[in-house]
Amino acid sequence: MKNVKNLISVMYTFLKFSVIKIVRWKTFKFKLIERFSPNTTINIWKDGQLSFGKMVRAHTGSNFSVVTNGDLNVGDFTSFGYGCILVCRQKITIGEGCEFGPNVLIYDHDHDFKVEGGLKAKKFKTGDIEIGKNVWIGANTVILRNTKIGDNSVIGAGSIINGEYPANSLVVQKRITSVVELRGETK
Repeated sequence: MKNVKNLISVMYTFLKFSVIKIVRWKTFKFKLIERFSPNTTINIWKDGQLSFGKMVRAHTGSNFSVVTNGDLNVGDFTSFGYGCILVCRQKITIGEGCEFGPNVLIYDHDHDFKVEGGLKAKKFKTGDIEIGKNVWIGANTVILRNTKIGDNSVIGAGSIINGEYPANSLVVQKRITSVVELRGETK
C-alpha cells in the first residue's frame, strides 16, 4: 500500500510541476521523479527562479515561495519534513542529501523596521543562505539571512541560526535556564 501511495504522489507531483513549468517556463526547473505532498505550495513571483534537483521530497504543509528576483536552488536527494517554509527574496542554496525536520523555517530576509513607515513600508534587508551537502536540520529550526552552514553539519531542533558554521559542525543552542521576574531580578 505504501508503494502505491508513493507512486500516486510521484505522478501527482509530475503533473503539478508540469503545469508550473508550462506557466513559468524559464524560471522553474525540476527532474522527472520528485515526490511532493499534494498539500505542498509552490509560489514563484515575477522573475523568481526555483530549481529542484532529482529525487527531492516534501511532506504535507511545506511551502516554497520565491519572491521577485529571488533564486532558490535545492540539491538532489533532499527531503523536507511536514510544514517546512522557505521564502526567498535574494538567494537560498541547499546542497544535496540534506534532511529537514518538521516545521523548519528559512528566510533570506528580514523586515527593515527602521525605515520610514516601519513594517507597513514593506522594505526588507536580504542576505544569501547557503546550506552545504548532507546537512541535517532539526525540527522547528529557524534559519535567517546571511547564514552559511558547511557540509555534514547537524543543527539541533529548535535552533535559531544566523552566521557561518564550518563543515562538520554540531550546533545546539543553550536553552533558557533562569527565570527573570518583572522587577528584573534573576532567580
